[in-house]
Amino acid sequence: MTVNGRALAAAATHGVINPATEEVFAQAPIATREQLDEAVAAARAAQPAWAARPWAERQAALGALAKLYMENQEELAQLLTREQGRPLPKARREIEASAYWYAEYARMSIPPHVLQDTPTALVEARRVPIGVVGAIVPWNFPLVLAAFKIAPALLAGNTMVLKPSPFTPLTTLRLGELMRPLLPPGVLNVINGDDDLGPWITEHPGIDKVSFTGSTATGRRVMQSASVNLKRLTLELGGNDAAIVMPDVDVEEVAKEVFVGAFNNSGQICIAAKRLFVHEAIYDRFAAAFVALAKAARMGPGDQEGIDYGPIQNRPQYDRMVHMLDDCKRNGYKLLVGGELPKGPGLFFPLTVVENPPADALMLREEPFGPLRALMQFKDVDEVVARANASEYGLASSVWCKDDKLALSIAARLQTGTVWINEIQTVSPHKPLGGHKQSGIGVENGQEGLLEYTLPQTISMKRMA
Repeated sequence: MTVNGRALAAAATHGVINPATEEVFAQAPIATREQLDEAVAAARAAQPAWAARPWAERQAALGALAKLYMENQEELAQLLTREQGRPLPKARREIEASAYWYAEYARMSIPPHVLQDTPTALVEARRVPIGVVGAIVPWNFPLVLAAFKIAPALLAGNTMVLKPSPFTPLTTLRLGELMRPLLPPGVLNVINGDDDLGPWITEHPGIDKVSFTGSTATGRRVMQSASVNLKRLTLELGGNDAAIVMPDVDVEEVAKEVFVGAFNNSGQICIAAKRLFVHEAIYDRFAAAFVALAKAARMGPGDQEGIDYGPIQNRPQYDRMVHMLDDCKRNGYKLLVGGELPKGPGLFFPLTVVENPPADALMLREEPFGPLRALMQFKDVDEVVARANASEYGLASSVWCKDDKLALSIAARLQTGTVWINEIQTVSPHKPLGGHKQSGIGVENGQEGLLEYTLPQTISMKRMA
């Protein structure tokens, strides 16, 4: 672990499993409560001096971190594939995306807003750092989702205690080691632990803000425990995104794009298209193209050549997906492809498409965080908008339509924080990403995401004659 710019060992460790083999290949440290206290104390001690540095120096530090990622891309990607399961080319792309986030945030600033400047008065609205941020990152995209938090938090003048998922801690811990020479001691502390560490962070009185990415159920618990000292919160939670395909599209081309948006990272992504609504006029053609893509996809260990999709990352999530698949089979839902679990080692779950499950199906009510997707027909716009909005989640959605005016009118009626039109998962450091309903609180990315790591301060001065 990395605390106060130095290596910190732990007396206890836990095994890290390669999900493609289900074998333990490494041990990761388990932080104690006292070690968390040490990390928080280091962050609190470092924060005033870090905030006092000129904005340009903090920008330069982010630029140096971007370069660090690319200089160590292959080592990090190899390690990421082993612990996360993603095919190696896609692991390399996550390193590149993380570097891009730092580089782009290094160009951002928050200029003060002068409300009044006269011979008698000056009124200025400005933003100041919050203090110490506790960042809790999930296992599906451990590096880029950490970058979503580290880059804006540090740029704004905060310090951080970062906790990776215990399922995928190794690449993040390694980055903590590599970053030590580039940041002042205590600015970024990286610790790992078991199920106790997250609650210790969210309730810790020395942490001023929690930025959490994970499930809605866990997000509710984070919100409750963070109330002990009115911590500021950014919660990026679950999603059950709808994709709406209108009848005027190029069916085969859109099927390819929606397929990628549905099964990216073996479906383990909060902004994946999980409920696919296709107009009845093109449904049969779309379904045939979609199923053909699923049958042609190659699933296997991420370190093998030509693999498109890796395993489910961990056993608890695999078991949840098996439970959801069993529910489909038990209720007699039609499976267009997939559904048969392979024998042998590895947490491999086949790309599976369920045709027209009923509205009360488990996979429509809850988030299928894996490669299980519902393909459904619809007749008209009012119907599909109502069905798309009939979810407790509201993270993102997509509309596929050649008629720009119609597409925009549909998008305006969808109850999600992001609506993509004729594209999907085009996430950017410059585009705010936040959820409606039970999909979260606050925003990540963009100028709005940077402001999440600041507090407003108004300076009002009466000029003395």
